[in-house]
Amino acid sequence: MIDARSGVPAWRQLADDLRARIGSGEFAPGAALPSEAQLGQQYGLGRTTVRRAVAALRAEGVVVVQHGYGMRVPVPAEPQIVRPEPGSVVSTRMPTPAERAAFGMADGVPVLVITGPDGLPEAYPGDQVVVPVD
Repeated sequence: MIDARSGVPAWRQLADDLRARIGSGEFAPGAALPSEAQLGQQYGLGRTTVRRAVAALRAEGVVVVQHGYGMRVPVPAEPQIVRPEPGSVVSTRMPTPAERAAFGMADGVPVLVITGPDGLPEAYPGDQVVVPVD
């Protein structure tokens, strides 16, 4: 539960507790989590504090929030293997809003950008792609 005397902000304690519960399997991939209102009641916290904890977990990709579906534990996708051409440059950056929507990415997840020898960059969702090192 939340310890007001710990010196750790309440939103961080809530995020840590939910992260631990997800990690332990209490909330399995695809499972719905309690609503923000329910979390506020369970933990004795205000709406703003709960929202800050949820925002932190969303940014980490620990939970996804979809309008009409609530907050859920994401189901890990099978990663796509991308093999760049020799001479390609691989980098990362934060996605544009359009890329985030197109890839269905959580907040805080970078895109992997592979610029081929022809100079044309191609972006991939960083949490769904593997680039093997040969």
